[in-house]
Amino acid sequence: MIKDISIGRHVIGFKQPTYFIVDVAANHDGSLSRAKDLIHLAAESGADAAKFQNFQAGTIVSDYGFKSLAGQLSHQKKWPKSVFEVYEDASLPIEWTEELKNTCDVAGIDYFTAPYDLGLVPYLSKFSCAWKLGSGDITWLENIETLAKDGKPLLIATGAATSEDVRRAMDAARKHTDKIVLMQCNTNYTASLENFKYIALRVLTAYEREYPDVLLGLSDHTPGHSTVLGAVALGARVIEKHFTDDRGREGPDHAFSMGPKDWREMVDRTRELEAALGDEKKKVMKNEGETVVLQRRALRAKQPIAEGETLTRDKLISLRPCPEQGLPPYRIDELIGKSALREIPEGDCISLSDVG
Repeated sequence: MIKDISIGRHVIGFKQPTYFIVDVAANHDGSLSRAKDLIHLAAESGADAAKFQNFQAGTIVSDYGFKSLAGQLSHQKKWPKSVFEVYEDASLPIEWTEELKNTCDVAGIDYFTAPYDLGLVPYLSKFSCAWKLGSGDITWLENIETLAKDGKPLLIATGAATSEDVRRAMDAARKHTDKIVLMQCNTNYTASLENFKYIALRVLTAYEREYPDVLLGLSDHTPGHSTVLGAVALGARVIEKHFTDDRGREGPDHAFSMGPKDWREMVDRTRELEAALGDEKKKVMKNEGETVVLQRRALRAKQPIAEGETLTRDKLISLRPCPEQGLPPYRIDELIGKSALREIPEGDCISLSDVG
């Protein structure tokens, strides 16, 4: 059974509202004031949390390694600088942490981070209410265990991973914590509409089967919110997407990020979906009670029936409406062969008290 977990000021659970995380990532563009503005804008747009990424270029990428590839891959080939230089520019000064946390508190949303440097974890732990493991670190078990041991909720993204990779990571995490959110993800950052073919939302159903006690989520980089609605319908309770105020800005993450208007639309449509999903019990709902009378058929006299007359099938007809005392058509055999205890006009509803 899935149990609720707490992240900051929010409770995350199967019966709780979907938890929306803004990934600021590199969209602060090296400016603390801009990062703070994005926090407030995210809160106004309906986000529940602002997530940052803490790294130093030298502890996440090898300058030599990327240069030796003799050509950058995927979206990185469009970057005007080397991969190492871009990560240097995008790195979040550790000195900003306390102010970012305080800004989130003022805005009324949670603050947490994805640490890509084990040396930063002890300091960040004083401020972060949860941890995010980026998809690229799913094979870095030392990091997974370090974060899991800290005792805070751990969100594990699974982009570009196999089932074996996920099991290995989950085994490492579950040795130390049960506060896990397992997130389906596709790590193509090109913002291409072709990417919808590769999101594989049904992986969430496989995760649900294999990890029935674990909360699920989606870390997404596609435009719009169709994948989000699909994921929520399949059981995801946590959604993470990149966020910016201007997709046209220069930087590695702006192009595939969501803006404030789109974010608000996504949250609003998700809240409608949550209301629409309801529970698994099929029942007559409060707002459709009158249609039980107006649209259902009741057994009625097809012709005038005299008192004492025997009821036969050809003397009965099923017609709307069906009042509370009426008999539905499937109960016709309870009337056949009975005698009318009163005179029944044509079209009148027949109840068990009318026959004997």
